[in-house]
Amino acid sequence: MLLTISTTITPATDLGYLLHKNPGAVRSIELAFGTAHVFYPESSDERCTAALLVETDPIGLVRRGKRRPVFALADYVNDRPYTASSFMSTAIAKLFGTAMSGRSDDRPELAEATIPLEAHVPTVSCRGGAELAATLFEPLGYEVAAVPIALDERRPDWGDSRYIALTLRAEVRLRDLLRHLYVLLPVMDDDKHYWVERAEIDKLLRKGDEWLATHPSRELITRRFLRYRGPLMREALARLSEESVDELDERADSRAEDDLERQMSLAEQRLGAVLSVLRARGSTSVADLGCGGGKLLSALVKESQLERIVGTDVSTGALEAAARRLHVDEMSPRARERLTLFQSSLTYRDRRLDGLDAVVLMEVIEHIDPERLPALEWNVFGSAKPGTVIVTTPNVEYNVRFERLDEGRLRHRDHRFEWTREQFRAWGDAVAESQGYTARYLPVGPADPEVGSPTQMAVFER
Repeated sequence: MLLTISTTITPATDLGYLLHKNPGAVRSIELAFGTAHVFYPESSDERCTAALLVETDPIGLVRRGKRRPVFALADYVNDRPYTASSFMSTAIAKLFGTAMSGRSDDRPELAEATIPLEAHVPTVSCRGGAELAATLFEPLGYEVAAVPIALDERRPDWGDSRYIALTLRAEVRLRDLLRHLYVLLPVMDDDKHYWVERAEIDKLLRKGDEWLATHPSRELITRRFLRYRGPLMREALARLSEESVDELDERADSRAEDDLERQMSLAEQRLGAVLSVLRARGSTSVADLGCGGGKLLSALVKESQLERIVGTDVSTGALEAAARRLHVDEMSPRARERLTLFQSSLTYRDRRLDGLDAVVLMEVIEHIDPERLPALEWNVFGSAKPGTVIVTTPNVEYNVRFERLDEGRLRHRDHRFEWTREQFRAWGDAVAESQGYTARYLPVGPADPEVGSPTQMAVFER
C-alpha cells in the first residue's frame, strides 16, 4: 500500500524537515505486520514528494493470530497488502509521529504554517464510495478527487469496486493532514487489523481534538473508528459533546444564571473568596481551569504577587472572549509574559499545568458528567499536583430561596448536577483522602440557617 505527500512550498525540500526524514535517504522500519519504507521519488526546490510504502506479511499475521478469517483462505487471499487501511494509519504514526505532533526543531514556524499539500493514495477501500470520501474530507477544507476503480477494466458492465484512487489538495498544516489521514483511512475502510479497546477512544480524541467535534459526520466517524462497539461509541461521543460548546446557548444560559444571582452580588463574593484564599496561601502561580469568558482572570491579573497566570477552557470561543475582556493585544510585554491562555480539557492529562502553586475550579465541576469526575480528579489532583486546589459549586439546597427558579430546576441548563452540602463534603473528603490533600469547606454568600449559603467552596491543600 502506498501514500505520497507532495508540496510546492519554496524550497519544497523543507518537507524533509517537517517529516523528519532526509530526502537523500531511504528509511525503513519493521512493524508487527510487515515493513514500512519512506523515500522521496522527487526532491527539488520547486516540488518535493515523500512516499510511505507499507509491505504487509499476511502469513506472519496468520501465525501471530492478528486477523479473524471470514472464509477459508481469507488470511492468504485478501486486499490488505494493496489497499490503504488501519495498517497505513499505524505506519503513519510510527514513521511520521513527530510530524503528526506538530513539532519541528529545524522549521518550527513552518510546522505551524498552512502550506500547499497534496496527498495521494492510489488504492483505498471505501465502503461508501467516492461520495463518502467527499463527505469525510471536504468539510475539513480539502479539494477531493475520488476516482472509483472498476472491478475489471475489461468488463465495464460489472461496474465499480468498493476501491477508489484518492487525491486530497489543500492549504493546510502538515500535522493536520496526517491526523486526518490517520483517523479517516480506517473509517473509509470500515475495518481494523486489531481488536478495538477503550484506549482507541483516547487515540481518536487526540487525533481529532481540533476538528472532530464540529465535523458533520462525527457520529459515523466515531462509530466506524471504534468498530461499532456501543459502550466505546457512547463514551467517545459524550466526551466530544463535553468539549464542543454551543457558544450562543452557553452565553444565554450564563446570563440567566448571572441574573438569578445578581441580587446578592454572588459572582463578586465568589471572586473575593477565591482571591482571599490565594493571598492567604501566598500563591505566585495559578490556573483558572474552565475560565470561560475570563471573569476570574481579569481579577487575577490585578494581583501583583502572581507571577504566572494560566487560563484554560475547552471552548476556543470562550478563550477568545477572555482575551478580549483582558485586552491581551494592548498589554505590556511584561504583563503579557505573566498570562497564558490555551485550550485544554479537564478530563485529559495536560503537562502544561504541572508546577503550579494553585488551581481554581470556579463553578466548573457541575458542568462535568458525574462519570467523568474521576478523570478530572486524577488530572488535577493526582497528575498536576498543585499545592492548593479551590473548588466552588452551587449548593442545591439554597435553590428554594430563588423565587424566579422553578422547583426542581437547576440554576444553569448545562449543569449536570448540583450537590447538597453533604454530597459536596463526601466528594471532597474522598478526593482529599485518595490524592494526599486535606480539605476544608467555606460558605460563600449569605448563610441561611436552614439551607446554608448559595455557593459552597472547598479548599484542598497538599
